[in-house]
Amino acid sequence: MRIRRGLEPLTRRTHLLIMARPETAIVPDRSKKLRHPEKAHRADSPVRRKPEWIRVKAPVSAAYNATRQIVREHGLVTVCEEAGCPNIGDCWAKKHATFMILGSVCTRACAFCNVETGMPDRLDPHEPESVGRATAKLGLEHAVVTSVDRDDLTDGGASHFAKTIAAIRSQAPKTTVEVLTPDFLHKAGAAETVFRAKPDIFNHNLETVPRLYPSIRPGARYFHSLRLLQQVKEIDRSIFTKSGLMVGLGESKGEVYQVMDDLRSADVDFLTIGQYLQPTRKHADIDRFVHPDEFRAYEKMAYGKGFLMVSASPLTRSSYLAGDDFARLKAAHDTKLAQG
Repeated sequence: MRIRRGLEPLTRRTHLLIMARPETAIVPDRSKKLRHPEKAHRADSPVRRKPEWIRVKAPVSAAYNATRQIVREHGLVTVCEEAGCPNIGDCWAKKHATFMILGSVCTRACAFCNVETGMPDRLDPHEPESVGRATAKLGLEHAVVTSVDRDDLTDGGASHFAKTIAAIRSQAPKTTVEVLTPDFLHKAGAAETVFRAKPDIFNHNLETVPRLYPSIRPGARYFHSLRLLQQVKEIDRSIFTKSGLMVGLGESKGEVYQVMDDLRSADVDFLTIGQYLQPTRKHADIDRFVHPDEFRAYEKMAYGKGFLMVSASPLTRSSYLAGDDFARLKAAHDTKLAQG
């Protein structure tokens, strides 16, 4: 079995995908509400048995349990748990953090995502400082900040991202910062607010091929997302850009190659490709499990098309081992500059 980087020596710090529960927010009581009300009347799809190459062991290590205890003690909500990430055991054992801001409820209803949807939490004005303090306390070398979609906010949460980046810079000045943002659709000028806060990496996932957007990512627009990534380099070429795809949703190889070309046309530096895993019977069904050999072929093709960094494997996720990948990305960039 070959899962990229899965068996490499552990680095001193990686990432635990966590979401800070707003300290002053009034959290609605959702105990009697459906997690995905928009999917309640959708026909069930069969959940396929996973092949050997994509199965992971249940997390039982002492380091995992220690991290779990820290999460519980600080009242944190984890995306690892919320989204059912298969890498939770690995990441939690390494004590690594990706903070999820803007609350825990998304205003979108993407067919692949297991994050709760509905009426969002009240925005916590103290959250950026809380993330900055947590980054410093954890001693993170690389922090990743992501969020739910907040179409209810005038700027989609862009100013909150900018404040969070500034807080991390202030309280943990040696930490590099990666943001994984929503698309800020119909939010004029919002994305520029994030760009000008100068994250080290700006990440926005295309998720799937354009043909599948109406069924898989109905609230988004493919070319808007592509344009968002392109704008980063137009404003500040020192910021690395990154995007990710899921495969196994019914896309063809040709469509994946076309997305690669589109991303390179937008000057995107880093591409991640991972297997889609169906969260529940109400979510989009899996068309097929992509074999590791095919992931290796995608990786080879992506490097051939000019990406500086590629992570392609069944268990690849956008923020998995992000700090290690950032170091490799910088090294590849420096090598390219040296070669002229």
